[in-house]
Amino acid sequence: MSVLDRFRLDGRVALVTGGTKGLGRSMATGFVEAGAQVAIVSRHSEEAVMVAQELSTHGGTRCVGYAADVTDPAQVEALVSRVLADFGRVDVLVNNAGVNIRGPIEDLSVENFETVQAINVRGPWLMCRALASHFKAQRYGRVINIGSMLAVVGMAERTPYATSKGALLQLTRVLALEWAPYGVTVNAMLPGPFATEMNLPILANPEIYQAFVARIPLGRWGELEEIQGLALFLASDASSFVTGAAISVDGGYTVW
Repeated sequence: MSVLDRFRLDGRVALVTGGTKGLGRSMATGFVEAGAQVAIVSRHSEEAVMVAQELSTHGGTRCVGYAADVTDPAQVEALVSRVLADFGRVDVLVNNAGVNIRGPIEDLSVENFETVQAINVRGPWLMCRALASHFKAQRYGRVINIGSMLAVVGMAERTPYATSKGALLQLTRVLALEWAPYGVTVNAMLPGPFATEMNLPILANPEIYQAFVARIPLGRWGELEEIQGLALFLASDASSFVTGAAISVDGGYTVW
Protein backbone atom coordinates (compact mmCIF):
# COMPACT_ATOMS: atom_id res chain seq x y z
CA MET A 1 0.00 0.00 0.00
CA SER A 2 1.40 3.39 -0.98
CA VAL A 3 1.55 6.25 1.48
CA LEU A 4 -1.24 8.08 -0.35
CA ASP A 5 -3.43 4.97 -0.22
CA ARG A 6 -3.14 5.01 3.58
CA PHE A 7 -5.01 8.32 3.58
CA ARG A 8 -7.96 6.85 1.67
CA LEU A 9 -11.22 6.10 3.51
CA ASP A 10 -12.79 3.75 0.99
CA GLY A 11 -15.15 1.36 2.76
CA ARG A 12 -15.04 3.39 5.98
CA VAL A 13 -18.03 5.00 7.68
CA ALA A 14 -17.62 8.31 9.50
CA LEU A 15 -20.11 9.82 11.94
CA VAL A 16 -19.80 13.58 12.36
CA THR A 17 -21.77 15.47 15.00
CA GLY A 18 -22.46 19.11 14.26
CA GLY A 19 -21.84 18.16 10.66
CA THR A 20 -24.11 20.61 8.86
CA LYS A 21 -22.00 23.76 9.06
CA GLY A 22 -18.57 25.22 9.73
CA LEU A 23 -15.71 22.89 10.58
CA GLY A 24 -18.00 19.86 10.83
CA ARG A 25 -19.29 20.22 7.30
CA SER A 26 -15.79 20.89 5.98
CA MET A 27 -14.42 17.73 7.62
CA ALA A 28 -17.36 15.68 6.36
CA THR A 29 -16.69 16.98 2.85
CA GLY A 30 -13.06 15.93 3.10
CA PHE A 31 -14.04 12.45 4.24
CA VAL A 32 -16.42 12.06 1.31
CA GLU A 33 -13.73 13.14 -1.13
CA ALA A 34 -11.45 10.48 0.40
CA GLY A 35 -14.07 7.79 -0.26
CA ALA A 36 -15.91 7.52 3.06
CA GLN A 37 -19.60 7.14 3.67
CA VAL A 38 -20.76 9.73 6.18
CA ALA A 39 -23.49 10.05 8.79
CA ILE A 40 -24.26 13.73 9.34
CA VAL A 41 -25.72 14.59 12.74
CA SER A 42 -27.49 17.78 13.74
CA ARG A 43 -30.26 18.78 16.12
CA HIS A 44 -32.19 19.89 13.03
CA SER A 45 -33.43 17.08 10.81
CA GLU A 46 -34.01 19.15 7.67
CA GLU A 47 -30.48 20.59 7.76
CA ALA A 48 -28.91 17.18 8.31
CA VAL A 49 -30.82 15.61 5.43
CA MET A 50 -30.09 18.50 3.06
CA VAL A 51 -26.35 18.53 3.77
CA ALA A 52 -26.15 14.75 3.47
CA GLN A 53 -27.81 14.91 0.07
CA GLU A 54 -25.46 17.65 -1.09
CA LEU A 55 -22.40 15.69 0.05
CA SER A 56 -23.63 12.52 -1.65
CA THR A 57 -24.00 14.41 -4.90
CA HIS A 58 -20.62 16.09 -4.44
CA GLY A 59 -18.60 12.98 -3.64
CA GLY A 60 -20.55 10.05 -5.02
CA THR A 61 -20.61 8.14 -1.73
CA ARG A 62 -23.53 7.41 0.54
CA CYS A 63 -24.35 10.08 3.13
CA VAL A 64 -27.32 10.11 5.49
CA GLY A 65 -28.57 12.87 7.75
CA TYR A 66 -29.78 12.25 11.31
CA ALA A 67 -31.37 14.45 13.95
CA ALA A 68 -30.22 14.00 17.54
CA ASP A 69 -29.44 15.99 20.66
CA VAL A 70 -26.03 14.72 21.75
CA THR A 71 -26.68 15.74 25.36
CA ASP A 72 -29.59 13.29 25.65
CA PRO A 73 -28.48 9.71 26.47
CA ALA A 74 -31.59 8.14 24.96
CA GLN A 75 -31.25 10.09 21.72
CA VAL A 76 -27.55 9.25 21.47
CA GLU A 77 -28.19 5.53 21.92
CA ALA A 78 -30.99 5.64 19.34
CA LEU A 79 -28.77 7.57 16.92
CA VAL A 80 -25.95 5.05 17.14
CA SER A 81 -28.39 2.17 16.71
CA ARG A 82 -29.84 3.78 13.56
CA VAL A 83 -26.44 4.52 12.05
CA LEU A 84 -25.21 0.98 12.69
CA ALA A 85 -28.42 -0.43 11.20
CA ASP A 86 -28.11 1.78 8.11
CA PHE A 87 -24.37 1.43 7.46
CA GLY A 88 -23.43 -1.76 9.28
CA ARG A 89 -20.45 -0.17 10.98
CA VAL A 90 -18.86 3.04 12.24
CA ASP A 91 -15.12 3.49 11.81
CA VAL A 92 -14.64 7.19 12.52
CA LEU A 93 -16.35 9.31 15.17
CA VAL A 94 -15.89 13.07 15.04
CA ASN A 95 -17.21 14.83 18.14
CA ASN A 96 -17.60 18.28 16.64
CA ALA A 97 -20.90 19.61 18.02
CA GLY A 98 -20.11 22.53 20.30
CA VAL A 99 -21.25 25.87 21.66
CA ASN A 100 -19.57 28.94 23.16
CA ILE A 101 -21.14 31.41 25.58
CA ARG A 102 -18.87 34.37 26.29
CA GLY A 103 -18.80 36.99 29.03
CA PRO A 104 -17.30 37.97 32.39
CA ILE A 105 -17.90 35.23 34.93
CA GLU A 106 -20.12 37.46 37.09
CA ASP A 107 -22.43 38.10 34.13
CA LEU A 108 -22.89 34.42 33.31
CA SER A 109 -25.57 32.22 34.82
CA VAL A 110 -25.16 28.70 36.10
CA GLU A 111 -27.39 27.67 33.20
CA ASN A 112 -24.93 29.29 30.74
CA PHE A 113 -22.08 27.28 32.21
CA GLU A 114 -24.01 24.02 32.31
CA THR A 115 -25.25 24.41 28.73
CA VAL A 116 -21.69 24.64 27.43
CA GLN A 117 -20.53 21.67 29.50
CA ALA A 118 -23.52 19.59 28.38
CA ILE A 119 -22.86 20.04 24.67
CA ASN A 120 -19.06 20.23 24.67
CA VAL A 121 -18.26 17.53 27.26
CA ARG A 122 -21.33 15.45 28.05
CA GLY A 123 -22.10 15.05 24.33
CA PRO A 124 -18.72 13.58 23.33
CA TRP A 125 -18.70 11.39 26.44
CA LEU A 126 -22.13 10.00 25.57
CA MET A 127 -21.17 9.43 21.93
CA CYS A 128 -18.01 7.57 22.93
CA ARG A 129 -19.89 5.48 25.47
CA ALA A 130 -22.53 4.55 22.91
CA LEU A 131 -19.90 3.36 20.41
CA ALA A 132 -17.53 1.72 22.89
CA SER A 133 -18.80 -1.84 22.48
CA HIS A 134 -18.88 -1.51 18.69
CA PHE A 135 -15.33 -0.18 18.44
CA LYS A 136 -14.03 -2.88 20.79
CA ALA A 137 -15.82 -5.66 18.92
CA GLN A 138 -14.48 -4.62 15.51
CA ARG A 139 -11.08 -3.82 17.07
CA TYR A 140 -10.83 -0.66 15.06
CA GLY A 141 -11.88 2.93 15.44
CA ARG A 142 -10.75 6.49 14.96
CA VAL A 143 -12.13 9.03 17.41
CA ILE A 144 -11.47 12.71 16.76
CA ASN A 145 -12.52 15.16 19.46
CA ILE A 146 -12.71 18.75 18.27
CA GLY A 147 -11.23 20.75 21.11
CA SER A 148 -9.83 24.25 20.95
CA MET A 149 -6.63 26.17 21.47
CA LEU A 150 -8.38 27.32 24.65
CA ALA A 151 -7.76 23.85 26.07
CA VAL A 152 -4.12 24.86 26.49
CA VAL A 153 -4.08 28.69 26.65
CA GLY A 154 -6.28 31.12 28.52
CA MET A 155 -8.50 33.91 27.27
CA ALA A 156 -10.61 36.29 29.31
CA GLU A 157 -14.41 35.94 29.30
CA ARG A 158 -14.30 32.32 28.15
CA THR A 159 -14.70 30.40 31.43
CA PRO A 160 -17.45 28.00 30.25
CA TYR A 161 -15.84 27.24 26.88
CA ALA A 162 -12.23 26.95 28.05
CA THR A 163 -13.29 24.73 30.94
CA SER A 164 -15.20 22.45 28.60
CA LYS A 165 -12.36 22.13 26.10
CA GLY A 166 -9.85 21.39 28.85
CA ALA A 167 -12.14 18.59 30.00
CA LEU A 168 -12.47 17.28 26.45
CA LEU A 169 -8.70 17.11 26.16
CA GLN A 170 -8.53 14.94 29.29
CA LEU A 171 -11.35 12.74 27.99
CA THR A 172 -9.24 12.25 24.87
CA ARG A 173 -6.18 11.19 26.84
CA VAL A 174 -8.03 8.80 29.15
CA LEU A 175 -9.90 7.08 26.33
CA ALA A 176 -6.68 6.78 24.31
CA LEU A 177 -5.31 4.66 27.17
CA GLU A 178 -8.55 2.78 27.71
CA TRP A 179 -9.07 1.82 24.08
CA ALA A 180 -5.48 1.30 22.89
CA PRO A 181 -5.62 -2.49 23.50
CA TYR A 182 -8.51 -2.68 21.02
CA GLY A 183 -6.80 -0.86 18.15
CA VAL A 184 -8.91 2.26 18.65
CA THR A 185 -7.13 5.62 18.52
CA VAL A 186 -8.45 8.76 20.22
CA ASN A 187 -7.03 12.16 19.37
CA ALA A 188 -7.95 15.82 19.74
CA MET A 189 -7.72 18.61 17.24
CA LEU A 190 -7.28 22.07 18.75
CA PRO A 191 -8.51 24.66 16.23
CA GLY A 192 -7.68 28.31 16.56
CA PRO A 193 -9.65 31.13 14.96
CA PHE A 194 -11.70 30.00 11.97
CA ALA A 195 -14.49 31.94 10.31
CA THR A 196 -17.31 29.81 11.68
CA GLU A 197 -20.79 30.76 12.88
CA MET A 198 -19.58 30.42 16.48
CA ASN A 199 -17.05 33.21 15.89
CA LEU A 200 -19.42 35.71 14.26
CA PRO A 201 -19.35 38.02 17.33
CA ILE A 202 -15.58 38.38 16.89
CA LEU A 203 -15.74 38.75 13.12
CA ALA A 204 -18.33 41.50 13.50
CA ASN A 205 -16.09 43.57 15.80
CA PRO A 206 -13.13 45.02 13.81
CA GLU A 207 -11.17 45.91 16.94
CA ILE A 208 -11.43 42.45 18.48
CA TYR A 209 -10.79 40.80 15.11
CA GLN A 210 -7.57 42.77 14.58
CA ALA A 211 -6.43 41.90 18.10
CA PHE A 212 -6.83 38.23 17.22
CA VAL A 213 -4.95 38.56 13.95
CA ALA A 214 -2.10 40.36 15.72
CA ARG A 215 -1.57 37.25 17.87
CA ILE A 216 -1.45 34.82 14.94
CA PRO A 217 2.05 34.32 13.49
CA LEU A 218 0.63 33.47 10.06
CA GLY A 219 -1.24 36.77 10.17
CA ARG A 220 -4.75 35.55 9.30
CA TRP A 221 -7.64 33.37 10.36
CA GLY A 222 -8.00 29.83 9.09
CA GLU A 223 -10.04 28.90 6.03
CA LEU A 224 -12.56 26.12 6.58
CA GLU A 225 -10.88 23.72 4.15
CA GLU A 226 -7.64 24.01 6.15
CA ILE A 227 -9.14 21.74 8.81
CA GLN A 228 -9.55 18.88 6.34
CA GLY A 229 -5.97 17.65 6.04
CA LEU A 230 -5.44 16.94 9.74
CA ALA A 231 -8.93 15.48 10.10
CA LEU A 232 -8.29 13.10 7.20
CA PHE A 233 -4.94 12.07 8.67
CA LEU A 234 -6.44 11.27 12.07
CA ALA A 235 -9.39 9.45 10.47
CA SER A 236 -7.24 7.27 8.24
CA ASP A 237 -4.76 4.44 8.57
CA ALA A 238 -1.98 6.98 8.06
CA SER A 239 -2.32 7.86 11.77
CA SER A 240 -2.27 4.27 13.05
CA PHE A 241 0.51 5.01 15.59
CA VAL A 242 -0.97 8.29 16.82
CA THR A 243 -3.21 8.27 19.88
CA GLY A 244 -3.76 10.56 22.84
CA ALA A 245 -2.40 13.49 20.82
CA ALA A 246 -3.62 17.07 20.91
CA ILE A 247 -2.71 18.80 17.66
CA SER A 248 -3.13 22.53 17.17
CA VAL A 249 -4.52 24.03 13.96
CA ASP A 250 -4.22 27.68 14.89
CA GLY A 251 -1.79 29.47 12.60
CA GLY A 252 0.78 29.43 15.40
CA TYR A 253 -1.36 31.20 18.02
CA THR A 254 -0.34 28.88 20.85
CA VAL A 255 3.37 29.19 20.06
CA TRP A 256 3.54 32.58 21.81
